[in-house]
Amino acid sequence: MQDTSTPHASDAQAGIETTDAFEPFAQKNDIFTRAFWDSSVQTKQTDAFFASYRMEAIPRRGDGFGQRDFALRNASWLISDIMTDRHAQDGRREGFQAPISSDTPVAPEKVNVDSSAEMSKEIKRISKFFKADLCGITAMDPRWHYSARVDVRDMSEVPNDLPEGITSVIVLGHEMDADLVATYPAALAGAATGRAYSQEAATVMQIAAYIRNLGYEAVPSMNDTALVIPYALKAGLGEYARNQLVISPEYGPRLRFSKIFTSLPLEHDTPQPLGVRAFCDICTKCADACPVKALPFGAPEIGGANISALKGVRKWTSDAEKCFGFWAKLASDCAICMRVCPFNRDFSKWQNRLWLRIALSPLRAVALWLDRKRGGRKKPNDWWANQSSPR
Repeated sequence: MQDTSTPHASDAQAGIETTDAFEPFAQKNDIFTRAFWDSSVQTKQTDAFFASYRMEAIPRRGDGFGQRDFALRNASWLISDIMTDRHAQDGRREGFQAPISSDTPVAPEKVNVDSSAEMSKEIKRISKFFKADLCGITAMDPRWHYSARVDVRDMSEVPNDLPEGITSVIVLGHEMDADLVATYPAALAGAATGRAYSQEAATVMQIAAYIRNLGYEAVPSMNDTALVIPYALKAGLGEYARNQLVISPEYGPRLRFSKIFTSLPLEHDTPQPLGVRAFCDICTKCADACPVKALPFGAPEIGGANISALKGVRKWTSDAEKCFGFWAKLASDCAICMRVCPFNRDFSKWQNRLWLRIALSPLRAVALWLDRKRGGRKKPNDWWANQSSPR
């Protein structure tokens, strides 16, 4: 369905509530970027955390933290890392602190677009061809763009510009491997994150190249340039949850998101509120399970006390320092909140689809009760054993 109104008009439908205190977010205040300049965040542990994703991981005792666990995790990140580092000498850590450079020029002649609706259908078909699991389209909204990006050579702020004529944002969802997610917080589980990032790097670059060959501007993007969660909500790909993740009816919380900023005439999708917010109102499984209590209890509040929090938006907000501090201690990422989420299910199975209908209905408390014994951690060694089992 075409959303012809202003970007602000669909805020309520997307579950977004801004206040007069709203401020665009400065990229330098992202917790991962702060780990390179903010002495209150950067430690020997955080430096070792980043180094461990190359060849400096130190295997240790504990199921899921051995040499092959780190090896698989780091190999999963390889394609993303190659793309990210190719212009780092110019201060552009692409996909994270800068948009991805386009390797394809914009064709001098534009393909005629008679119907933005049909072109949107085409882009969604192309996104599936290039292995995106979800695709939604929404209007560009500068509120969610970083007020400035970061030059990684000296961590200074530089303009966060996009080409003229951008009108739409294509938002892509990339599923994370369910069996690996079940092993969090093992280093092994980080392979689910890395594989998704490497896949999305290829996907956004290829779709953007396709659009540029049609004669229209297209800028591939991952974590850079703008906050992706508001765009995912506006594009109808899911709903925001207590665990700071977007819950989709197809994959629950097991998604990474990327985006493409484009001038291609496209029809925009609308938010699809299903009832996740009402479920999260009565569920605290993610907050209960967080080892460092970085996730909030209670109702959504207006964030801003933490420098890494988005100011002037009423939502559930984590304590970024506690969360990242735990990651650094592990020398790997943690997504226990994703693992234990009641929506972390295989919705190709009819039992889980039935559960989903109950969870998104007034009987949500029954669904929560039915979930009480699910979400436990699977042993990483069992994951390895399953890979070697004959099929």
